[in-house]
Amino acid sequence: MDAPQFDDLRTAPAGVLADALAARRVSAVEACDATIERIERLDGPINAVVVRDFDRARAAAKAADAALAKGERRPLLGVPMTVKEAHNLAGLPTTWGIEQARGFIPAADSVGVARLKAAGAVIVGKTNVPPHLGDWQSVNPIYGRTNHPLEPARTPGGSSGGSAAALAAGMIPLEFGSDIGGSIRVPSAFCGVFGHKPSYGVIPGRGHVPPGVDGADVELGVIGPMARTVADLELALGVLAGPDELDGAGYSLALPKPRHERLADYRVLVIDQHPIAKAQGEITAALGALAADLEKAGVSVARSSNLVPDLEAAHQVYLTMLGAIVSRGSPGVAEPISAHAWMNALDAQIAIRRRWAQLFEAFDVVLAPPFGVVAFPHDARPFGQRIHVIDGEETPYMNQVAWPGMASLANLPATAAPIGVTQGGLPIGVQIIGPYLGDKTTIAFAGHLERELGRTFGGRT
Repeated sequence: MDAPQFDDLRTAPAGVLADALAARRVSAVEACDATIERIERLDGPINAVVVRDFDRARAAAKAADAALAKGERRPLLGVPMTVKEAHNLAGLPTTWGIEQARGFIPAADSVGVARLKAAGAVIVGKTNVPPHLGDWQSVNPIYGRTNHPLEPARTPGGSSGGSAAALAAGMIPLEFGSDIGGSIRVPSAFCGVFGHKPSYGVIPGRGHVPPGVDGADVELGVIGPMARTVADLELALGVLAGPDELDGAGYSLALPKPRHERLADYRVLVIDQHPIAKAQGEITAALGALAADLEKAGVSVARSSNLVPDLEAAHQVYLTMLGAIVSRGSPGVAEPISAHAWMNALDAQIAIRRRWAQLFEAFDVVLAPPFGVVAFPHDARPFGQRIHVIDGEETPYMNQVAWPGMASLANLPATAAPIGVTQGGLPIGVQIIGPYLGDKTTIAFAGHLERELGRTFGGRT
């Protein structure tokens, strides 16, 4: 295959660009400058990259070129990327979109950012979020509103909305988000890109905490990569995964390899109905079309199973835990619960996790909507006044957390992948849920969809 030219590399996947940099077909400075040019040219109406660090990025790119010239090889050496604003990056603001934190600048990188830098990534800036990372829209009083790259009147999702928008617009090849209620999966689906919510605990969360806090990892919450190709998800996960230094002296992480090498060997369960949350007909139809294509490819596909946990009961446990987590430090968001109530919730959570483990003895992956609607129009009303209109029916705005909550509560990995577009051209996505620590299985399955079934960036073949 002919080596790609620089004009192609400006929007090339991170892995392709890393190989080109190592082969000296392009310099890290050229790649960095091309990324900066695209951000400056494209981001105005989108407003995704809200914290820019171009001078330090150019300096890092020069250092990467020097290292490459000496023969150094690292997975992301010289590759430009952005990270979600909520990750601590020394010398840059970390506000989580909260007005009171406008002036907070951390002194040290988060664990994840440090690992990306150690792998050679050149971080050019940070991307937009909603306040407290608490919405499927990305607008806050500090940085303003991020718009969907295809339709500015619509949201790119949240809370990693700036991340998905920057990827979808072709500004950058790789991003680093976070997810507790769909914050990686929903924006990925809305914008037609790939995102991976890891199994809980696979990537340390230290340094991804509210401004000024330095505490324990948040239950249910994870951090993970977003990209325009599945290969880049796998590349970034390899860089990011592993225990925090406090634990690393005693053990290491070795994620199991994908359950199968061939697509036809997978056992798939489709869940397209939820007792709490509805899904648009175009989304369930796209999921049905995917299931049919999988069957044509020889995959065993089931559309129901008595092994599925009680989704309504599980959702109530998820809401209990999520309410306790997000209300900490935010009075009035939810009622605080007692320590004993929290312990009861943990007991219920482990019972549900065991139920999912039984299911994954019979199936390899579960396919479900990451969210019940596609990218929706911006809605600035208070949460209690918002609704989603699904096939003509008004439904509560927050009920949609039930779809991403299935994997979040059970600590399961879930890879978001594009599977089609609506009649209006908006991306439709799927979340591929797998067994605990089966991250390589869900990513590998997404790769099969991308390569063999033509499910690619933006849902376009």
